[in-house]
Amino acid sequence: MNIKELLSSGANVSIVVTPADLKEFAVSLIQETLAMKPEEKPAEQYLSPDETATLLKVSKNTLWRWSKSGYLSPIKVGRKSVYKLSEINQIRQ
Repeated sequence: MNIKELLSSGANVSIVVTPADLKEFAVSLIQETLAMKPEEKPAEQYLSPDETATLLKVSKNTLWRWSKSGYLSPIKVGRKSVYKLSEINQIRQ
């Protein structure tokens, strides 16, 4: 019987633990934690103002107004503006 089985049984016992037992228990905890690790997010996608306007069925002037009001703000990449697809999808919902 290993430490994990003793813990799950709920038995009220005294035990002597060897370093090998502790290592085995630590490894099993690490493996369980890694198995529960959330999946990595997919990489963010960015759309140009033209693509964003088309997707949202609004004009580029509306995108400009939304940017000024903080409703949907673009990100500057060099001299160009792009919009996060995740933010666009939030608006579409």
